[in-house]
Amino acid sequence: ELGGPTVRWRPGRSDSKTAAHCTPDGRLPDAAQGAGHVRDIFYRMGFGDQEIAALIGAHALGRCHPTRSGFDGPWNASPTAFTNFFYTELLDDKWVPKKWDGPFQYVDKQSGAFMMLPADMALKTDPVFRRHVERYAADQDAFFADFARAFAKLLELGVSFPADAPVYEFKTLE
Repeated sequence: ELGGPTVRWRPGRSDSKTAAHCTPDGRLPDAAQGAGHVRDIFYRMGFGDQEIAALIGAHALGRCHPTRSGFDGPWNASPTAFTNFFYTELLDDKWVPKKWDGPFQYVDKQSGAFMMLPADMALKTDPVFRRHVERYAADQDAFFADFARAFAKLLELGVSFPADAPVYEFKTLE
């Protein structure tokens, strides 16, 4: 199990059989952009700065692949564990531009093994986002609670639920 918070989930979203009902490209932020662009994308979906900072914390998981996004590398040493490590690494490590032929990104100065996207760095440099980053770096439980609410909201965007729709919480292994 990768850990992390329990996220409330309601069934009801249905897949579209045609592209006419699909979300247009541009729903996710361009990783090469800064705070203004990230806000533009998430604000139009009804998210605030705290929710944006919480959702981007999912970068604690996985890695970027050059064949998919052009960017390369994991965000931290534990890419299969959902923790607040993204925030602690973002604040505690020294980040420098990566020297390579790919798109602009940052690597940690100490090892060069971990990366941050320009959009990630916006969370560190923007004073409003940084306030949330600092709180999440110091308090994993606060991050988990805020992430669970914001992610449930993201899952339910554009879905109309009946008043009596059941809500599920899947048990963790803990």
